Amino acid sequence: MRVLERNWRCEHGEVDLVALDGRCLVICEVKTRRGTEFGDPVEAVTVAKALRLRRLAAVYARAHPGAERVRIDVVGVLCRPGEAPRVRHVVGVGS
Repeated sequence: MRVLERNWRCEHGEVDLVALDGRCLVICEVKTRRGTEFGDPVEAVTVAKALRLRRLAAVYARAHPGAERVRIDVVGVLCRPGEAPRVRHVVGVGS
């Protein structure tokens, strides 16, 4: 993937990462946590947040035409003290 934007904002909200995976536009939410007391970082993306990301993806795609399709991904980063960060990439959330 090639990152196109970081922290892209519009009047409807913010997207952590916008990338291109071949001809697929990828809207990516990144969640970082220090522990799992409240669940895995990926679980922090609620249905409401996923719907908001879909709306933001539509706004971005209209403003930047050319992608053949659009996908929503979530990246969870778990950073426990004294351990290497654990990264989990979930492709196509809500597809």
